[in-house]
Amino acid sequence: MDYLKSEEEFNQLKQEHDIIFLFSANWCPDCRAIEPVLPEIEKKYNAYTFVYVDRDQFIDICISHDIFGIPSFLAYDKGEETGRFVSKAFKSQEEIEKFIDSLSK
Repeated sequence: MDYLKSEEEFNQLKQEHDIIFLFSANWCPDCRAIEPVLPEIEKKYNAYTFVYVDRDQFIDICISHDIFGIPSFLAYDKGEETGRFVSKAFKSQEEIEKFIDSLSK
């Protein structure tokens, strides 16, 4: 998974095709719990580019995109938001995959 490096990069990546941002933080226990399944999800959904957004480093992005809980997922395709799975609740692999399956392709 790629790690977001700047707010400019975030705005650039939103314009690309099939991007899923994972908003997370290293102190978040629910975020750590899904880490082991992320490589499998990335492999299964290889049509998407997954980008890790550190919530603490990019708090302004979180605020401007209404990301008030983590782990959360935000999907874009060519500048349009195609889906969001945003809450502070734990997310299982099944729930994450269901979210990705719901994105319009």
